[in-house]
Amino acid sequence: MRIAVLAGDGIGPEIAAAAREVLDAVGDFSYEEHLVGGASIDEHGVALTDKVLAACKSADAVLLGAVGGPKWDTTDPDQPRPEQGLLGLRKGLGLFANLRPVRPSAALVDASPLRADVIAGTDLLVVRELTGGIYFGEKTRTETTASDECLYSSEEIERIARVAFEVAGRRSGRVTSVDKANVLETSRLWRETVAALAMDYPEVELDHMLVDNAAMQLVANPSRFDVILTENMFGDILSDEAAMLTGSLGMLPSASLGGDGPGVFEPVHGSAPDIAGQGVANPLATFLSVAMLLRDGLGMESEASRVESAVEAALATGLRTADLATGADGEREAGTAEITRAVLAALAP
Repeated sequence: MRIAVLAGDGIGPEIAAAAREVLDAVGDFSYEEHLVGGASIDEHGVALTDKVLAACKSADAVLLGAVGGPKWDTTDPDQPRPEQGLLGLRKGLGLFANLRPVRPSAALVDASPLRADVIAGTDLLVVRELTGGIYFGEKTRTETTASDECLYSSEEIERIARVAFEVAGRRSGRVTSVDKANVLETSRLWRETVAALAMDYPEVELDHMLVDNAAMQLVANPSRFDVILTENMFGDILSDEAAMLTGSLGMLPSASLGGDGPGVFEPVHGSAPDIAGQGVANPLATFLSVAMLLRDGLGMESEASRVESAVEAALATGLRTADLATGADGEREAGTAEITRAVLAALAP
């Protein structure tokens, strides 16, 4: 199996290297390293080159670290930005569905900002539309005005909704479609299209929720959700909010799927340039992304389960990276290398 590794910026190279160790512990893979994001801007002047995109298309899966950092921050629309690499990958590979599971670890209950009784039983999946909406719409800018078009077609909505309904059928059978149908025409089309499609999935229960209420319910009663289906920008915001149920963005993996080619698997967190090179980055979201790569990208279910169990086992020993540490009895702060060794030890036959 050939895996394209796009380590990216900041802590990206550190967590991507650790992830390769985990992959090597459960299978036989070959890797191709490529630049993306700020690293690609520095080398090539663009966040994603055609050559790298072609290499990703020919791989069996793509493992991404993280991109971005203040070095490349700009409000000049003519200057390249690292995030353009992500958008280019999604568009170029036809990845219209982003899956972000949120299942707090029993070992990290104290790390969550919410009470244990609030997050108890939480096991949800955010299914986010990834290639439409305001992020990809036409943009205009003058000295004093700016606009971003939010555009969706019924075909785009239907294909992401099918993903949500099919996944829900393998889970608890509930889809919450999130929109802003009281204000936005795109959301009204979204709601109508999703409701019509639901007729094809009578075994799945569908309800609709406005995005502001969904944001509130995620912190007030997260266990009410099974599958959250939503458009691009709402999904971006809600999934980051949901990540904090686990105690840290450093625990949330993701998979971007949809086309005939490979999927892209990456942690939800950013590049954290303030801690890059210090050996303290949390690699666990990347390891859990590896599990999704194995399961959803390569069909290696048993290996994926082994990686997830190894992450739980490492946390059960009390090891915590700085972002997860609460000072509770039995905890011991660990860096990237030590917690990687603990996961590898748990994977050892």
